[in-house]
Parts: sequence; C-alpha cells; structure tokens
Amino acid sequence: MPTAPAPQNTDELFQALQENDRRPYGRTRTVTAEELVDAAEQFAEPVPLVHALLELQEAYTYGSEPRKSPVVFARLLTLFDEQPDVFDERLRHLLFWRFKWVAHALRALPEIPLASLRQWLTEMRDRYEKAGLDLQPYYGQAYLLATHVGEDTTLAYELWAGRTRTRLSDCEACEICERALYHLAAGDDERALRTWEPVLDGKESCQEEPARSVSHALLPLLRTGRTDRARELHLAGYRGCRRNPSMSQEVGRHLEFCALTGNEARGLELLAENRSLFDEVDSPLDQLGFLTGVEVLLQRVELLGRGELPATGYAGRTWTVAGLRAEVRGRADGLAARFDDRNGTTAHTDRRRARLDRAPLLDALELTLRTRSLDDVAAPPVAAPAARPAAAVPDSLPELIRRARDLDEQAHPDAQACWARLRTLVAARDYTHPDDPAVGPLVRLRADLLADEASRAGEKDEFAEAAALHEEAAALYDDAGLPGHAALARACALLPNAESAAQGADGAEAKAAALTAAHASLVRLHEETPGLAPFQEARLLRLRATALGLRLQTSGSDAHVAPVLAEVELLHAFATRHDLGGQISGALLLRASTHAISGDLPAAVTEIDALLDRLKAHGPAWHLPRTLGLRGRLHLLLQDAQTAYTDLTEALRAAADWPADTVDAGRLHNDLAEACLHLGRSDEALRHLTRSAELELRGGSRPDAFRAYSNVARLSLDLGRVEDCIALLDSLLAEPDVGDGEAGDRLVAQLRLTRARALRAGEDLKAATAEFVALAAESAGWDDDPGSHIMIAAETAVLLGESGEFGRAREAVDQALLAHAQAPSYEQLSNCLRELARLRAQQQGADGLADALAFLAEAGRIADEARAAEHEARGRSLDTALAYEHGRVNAYAGEYEAALAALEKALALLGEPGRDDDRAGEWAECVRLAGAVEGIYLKRPAPALSRLDAAVSHLTAAGHTEETEPLVSLAARLRDEE
Repeated sequence: MPTAPAPQNTDELFQALQENDRRPYGRTRTVTAEELVDAAEQFAEPVPLVHALLELQEAYTYGSEPRKSPVVFARLLTLFDEQPDVFDERLRHLLFWRFKWVAHALRALPEIPLASLRQWLTEMRDRYEKAGLDLQPYYGQAYLLATHVGEDTTLAYELWAGRTRTRLSDCEACEICERALYHLAAGDDERALRTWEPVLDGKESCQEEPARSVSHALLPLLRTGRTDRARELHLAGYRGCRRNPSMSQEVGRHLEFCALTGNEARGLELLAENRSLFDEVDSPLDQLGFLTGVEVLLQRVELLGRGELPATGYAGRTWTVAGLRAEVRGRADGLAARFDDRNGTTAHTDRRRARLDRAPLLDALELTLRTRSLDDVAAPPVAAPAARPAAAVPDSLPELIRRARDLDEQAHPDAQACWARLRTLVAARDYTHPDDPAVGPLVRLRADLLADEASRAGEKDEFAEAAALHEEAAALYDDAGLPGHAALARACALLPNAESAAQGADGAEAKAAALTAAHASLVRLHEETPGLAPFQEARLLRLRATALGLRLQTSGSDAHVAPVLAEVELLHAFATRHDLGGQISGALLLRASTHAISGDLPAAVTEIDALLDRLKAHGPAWHLPRTLGLRGRLHLLLQDAQTAYTDLTEALRAAADWPADTVDAGRLHNDLAEACLHLGRSDEALRHLTRSAELELRGGSRPDAFRAYSNVARLSLDLGRVEDCIALLDSLLAEPDVGDGEAGDRLVAQLRLTRARALRAGEDLKAATAEFVALAAESAGWDDDPGSHIMIAAETAVLLGESGEFGRAREAVDQALLAHAQAPSYEQLSNCLRELARLRAQQQGADGLADALAFLAEAGRIADEARAAEHEARGRSLDTALAYEHGRVNAYAGEYEAALAALEKALALLGEPGRDDDRAGEWAECVRLAGAVEGIYLKRPAPALSRLDAAVSHLTAAGHTEETEPLVSLAARLRDEE
C-alpha cells in the first residue's frame, strides 16, 4: 500500500522528494523513495527520474541496504551514458561521487567476489580518467579495500594520503578519520588522537562525523588516560548514532566501551534501545561490527556471573544474556568467516578475536548522572538499602516477640527488623506458636504484624490500604481480648481514612472538613476507651494533634493554629508525666512545625533549638536526623543557607546511624541541594539531587523518583552539562512505566520538554524541533493546563523561526493565541512574537519587514490587553520591549529613520537609570543601538557621539561603570571613522 498519494506532475514529485529528504533514514524513507521512483517513471522526463534515483540510492546507502544501492547506481550510469546532457554540473558531480558509495556497498557484501571489487575500482579509475578527474578518490577507495582485505596498506596509504584533495574527495572529516585509523592500526594511539583533533573538537564534521570518529577514539582515549574526554565523547557520540542502521558498527563500539569501563548495566540499557538494529541492518559488514560489540558486552556480563539476566535481542523470543551471547557468537563467527573466505585472509576473524580478548580498561567510570548496576537490571529494588546493618534480632522466638513489642512501644527503628523476621517465621508452613502467657496467642501476633504493615503503608501514602489493614488488626485484637490495642488500631485507621477522603475532596475546605471530622472521632474514641496503657494514650493524643496539624497545613487558616497548639500541649504534659521520651520529642517537633506552618519562623527555630538540646541530652537519638532536617529547612526559609547546609549535612550523618526508613534521606538530599544552590555550589547540588532521585527510586516511589530526576536534568542543563542531561533523560524515557504511560502524561511531557531544550542547547536543532512540534501538538489537548501549552507552543514557534520555517512557526503561534484566550500569558506570547519579528527581519532583511511588523502588531495587541488587565510585567514593560524591537527590526530591514524613532521611544519609556536601577544594562543597550543606527547607518556621527558621551557620563555618575564599556567602544569607533 502506498505511503502517500502519487504525485500527479513533476512539481509535486520534486516537492515529495524534498519532504522525503527531511525524514530520518530508515524503512519509511526508503519505501517512500521507492514509490517516488515508480512515480517518476510515469513522466516522460529523465531529469525527475534521475533525482528520484539519487534519492533512492541515498536511502539504501544510509538505510544499510548495500545490496540494492549498486542496482540503482547502474540505472543512473546507464542514463548518464545514454543522455549525458540530462546531467547538469551538480548531477554529474553526484554521479561521480557515488562511485565511492558503490565501492563501499560491494565491500560490505561477502558474496561479491574479490575480483569484482577490484574490477569496480578499475571501472571507477577509467571513468574518472575519461572525465578528466583527478584520481585521489580512486586511490582512497583502493586503500580502503586493502584495509578491508587485510593486505599491507603502506603503499596504498601513501598513494592516497600523499595526493592533493579534489572536489570529489571524501570530506575532510572522513579523511581525517581514515588517517587516524591508519595510525591506530599501527599501535600509535597518541598520533591517532592528534590526527583526530579537528573532528573530535567539532571543527570538521559531516553526516557521519564526528559520530564515527568518536566511536573509534573512545578506547585510545582511555588507554592514554583521557577518561573525562572519553566520557564526554561517549555521551555526545552515542546520541549521534543510536538506532541508526547505517551506524550500527558505531553503536557496537559504544557497547564495547561500556563493557570495558564497568558500565555493563548501561550497555544492556543501550542494547535495548537499539533492539531494532538486530533486524533492520541488512549490511553483512555492519552486522559483523555491531554483533561483535554486542558480544563483547554480553561476554563481560556473563564473566561477572550474570548470564541469567534478561537481554534484548532478535525479535520473536525472550533472551537471557547467556542465550543471546551464544546466538550472536554463532552469527558473527559465520560472517567473519564469509568475509575471510572471500578475501583470502583471516583479517576479520583476527580483528574480531582482538576485540573479544580485550580486558576491561577501567573497573568503573561514571558515565551518567543515573548510575545503574547489574542488580538494577535484574529487578528494580523495592526498598532502600539500610544505612547501617539492621540490629541483631533474638534467636529465641518468645524473646523475639517480646523484643518487637517493646521496641514498637518506643517507636524504635529496630522494631522493623524484628517484625520482618517474625513475618517470615509466621508465614512458614511449619510455624508453631510458643505456648507462653507472656507472648499471648497467635491471633495477637497476627494483629501486631498487620498493624506494622498498616503503618508502613501509611508512610508510603497508601491511605486506603493503611486504613483497611488497621481495621483488620483491630478486629484481631478484639479476638485476642485486647480492647486497648483494638481502640488504638481503630484510631490509627481514622487518620488515613480522612487523608484518603481529603485526596478525593474538591478544595481545601472539604479536605479540612474531613480532617476535622477525623479529629472529632479520635476525641470521641479516646473518651470512650478507658484503661489505656500510657503508651497507647500518648499515641492517641499524638494522632489528635496530628489530625489538627494536617488541617492547618491544608487550610493555612490562623484560626486553626491555636487548636493544634492546645492538643500538642496535652500530649506534651501527658508524655512528661509518664516519662515517654519519644512522645515528648514528638510533641516538641509538632509545636515547632505548627509555628513554621503559621509563618512564625523565629518561634519555630526557638522550639527546634530547644528540642535539639533535649535530644542530645536525653534522646531518643533516632529523632535527631528528622529534627536537624526540619531546622535546616527553617533556615532555608530564613535565607540562611550556610546554617541550613550545616544542619542538613549533620542530619545526613546522623541518619547513617539508623535503618534507612527511619528518616526520609531523599528529602534531606533534596533540601541540601537547595542549600548548595544558594551557596553557589552547583556541582555539589547536582550530586545531592541525583542521590535524592536514586533513593526515591530504590524506595519504590517511581513517580517521585522521575520527578526528582527531572530536577536533576534541568539543573544539569542550567550548568551547561548538556550531554549529561540528554543521556539521563534518554535513560528515563526508556523505562517501561514511562513508555506505557503509567508515570503520567504530564510528567513524561516535562521530561521530553527538558530533553528538547537540551537538544536545542546542544545544537541538534533538527531533533529539538521534531520534539517541540510533537509536544506542541499533544499539549494542545490540555484543556486543564493552557498555560503549559502556551509555553511549549511559544518555544516551538521561536525554534521554527530560527530554522526559517515561518509558516509552521505561524501555526504554533496561532495555537498559543487560542490557549491565551483561556488563560492569558502576556509576557510569554509577547516575547515569542517579538522574537519571531526579529528573526524574520534578521534573516530576510527588507523582504521580511512586512511580516516582521505584523508579528510586532500582534505583540502590540498583547501589550494593550495586558495594560487593560493591569498586568504587572516581571521584567521590563511590554511597551518598552516592543519599542526596542521595532528599532531592531527596522534596522535589520534598512529602515534606519524608523529604527531611530522607535529606539528614542524606548529610551523615553525606560527613563534614565538611577544608582540602584536594575534597568541600567537595558537602557545602555538601547543607547548603543541608537548610536550605531545614527552614527554608522545614518552617517550622523556628531549627534551619535553626543548621545553616547552623555550616556557614559550619566552611567558613570550612577555607578554603572560596567555598562559603559560597549558605549565607549562604539564612540571610539565613530571617532576613528571621522
């Protein structure tokens, strides 16, 4: 079935060829190119057919289908021989260029005899000589054949490399790569890397470069100790070749790099990302290179004793590492043998064996912000690893039960280890409950285990599950004849029930009402349950205070502060009377939190300081990390980042003394990252954010982990670590629950948006544009969040404008304007429209002025709307920005009088800056542009110099000396030209 309607005339054909040229290489582009050749054959004109055949050969070449490329070229050559006048200079150049493509295709096919390869090179030489072309490209292909076969390449290299380059020579980047590979084969890593420098530094590039050179340079960089450079190039280079059938060998070398640097888990992740290459690569030579890299990785994983791990391989079955390795080894050995049989050497088998025999070059090299191990590949952990080994539990079953209950009464962290051990014992089929009055019946123990399970569910915000488990535990306590325990379990169910109801409630008032009702039920239950043990009554009082604290947090009402403090006072008095240290500490912590929520930060700090003094003197010590964490957050709110940093660092040290679930270490790392940012310690902040995300992921909270990783990605982008950002996001977006939508469409969109921005920052504009356009289309349906759609559509429009695609930019702007009608976003839209106007005028000059002014007219309407709505701009006013942009746009278009008038208006709107005026830089830039327009383009240097000198004097007097530098420089230029 055709992929699109067939072109009805040659104009439509050429348009379809242009559209297909914008597609990525792969089956869709190739099939479309085949259809366009069929369509071109229907017209009685040879030129469209030549263009269609050239496009088809390119699709086959870069789609890794070498068997078909020579067939298409044979048709082109026949057309050239029969109708040479059809080929203009450009088409003739393309034809002779592609002799090299055919030579490459024939080398990649082991079924083509060596004599045929040499015969083709003879044909190429004869054709070049007949056309009067220099033979340097021919000698380049002769050298590549000698390298492929495994012959002595010394003479072939000199005949090629010693000749002057021509228009038909491979591009500079490709030839640099071949020269470097020659030195690499000779064992000279340093010389190879020196040769590669222009390509690796980005000074020379082409469609395949620098991705190809990077993949070859990774191991030499490691061998010469340049690990940071290898890491950097791996991240950038892999992105340039992933999922590309024509660069499957490069992908294989990146997998090998991972295997030899202790990054086997990342290697398996990248293998999964490139699963399509197993079936899409039709080139035997590319298959051999790719499969050898895959085998290096799988061999390394198997040598580490993890052959049972899942791996991604050929479609149609499930693979383990060991099983896939055996399959890959058989196929790759067969391919190497076929090439060696054709060539009459053992070169390919020898090269393959050399790669497989390489020992790891590093035990561990941190490649990405999201470090993963083979354990993560096996099965994502569901619980965070303990910060310290769990406390030893008693061997005696009765003693273990008593110990668990004693620790649980104190809310001691080590109770969890005892309950975990008991849960395992009770679940065993041969479990026998001890006949011990001090232990009680089995039904009580089962109730204890349910209560512990309910508490852990509540800590994970699984409120409905927690409430149900508490109710079940209460029923069992009733069966065991323990009314106090049953009452406490029912009380514990009330709070998660209320929180569950609050989650579904619409608005803060409804949520607060649910918590008020829960508090009333707790009070009533407390009053109706006599004979409670002190620890039980204290817990009930704690639940009462917590319910009101949550209500205050929900409502923010001043009227809700006093009731919380009253309940806290009851708890504190009761706990003090009965010497319940943990509850005394809990009461003081609730009091400090209440002051903080109500906005009385100094009172909160005073309370927390007193609590810390008490904890250090009397304990319990496991409350220290949480208390220090709260004090750190309070100091962040008070803008005392250094004290916050000290508190949070101490909190993390204290947390290491207790099991991991004692304190939310992920929150501590997140808060510490914020403190680091305030202190200018950006790299340290990135490490803490990354650690926070890792802890969330290991704790089983995957959505929270992805949100944390999203913050990591944004910060890494802000720090200029573009490739780190992209690699992290690629890893996250490949996760199954992200791909299947379980993580939430908005979270996934945020990850993709950050990735699109990173691609733009990394100057991969084609990929960035595609992602932005897709996101703009998807977000158009977000009726509940038009503001986000405006942001995405506006960014998309500007990016399209930068690429000169103003028609598509106009469509994106129209989307943003529709959403703006629902939720006004004056500044975002004004900025977008002004930038599009600037881009139009900058790219097209006078020809683009009318369209640029139309964009500015729309920006003017947005400014009028903002003024009518009494909108306060966050930065400069929209009117000032608009006047300045009118100046720039008219200047780009050569309308200098209009430009100067607009800049004069902008200066009048801004007004002269004062001493502490943050508009000084903007005002100075406006003066500079007005001076340039007036002095250089309007050739009126005298008034321009007067303007500049007066501005310099004013800025200097106001203390803005830095802003005077561009004005002084322009004035000096104008004086030199007088």
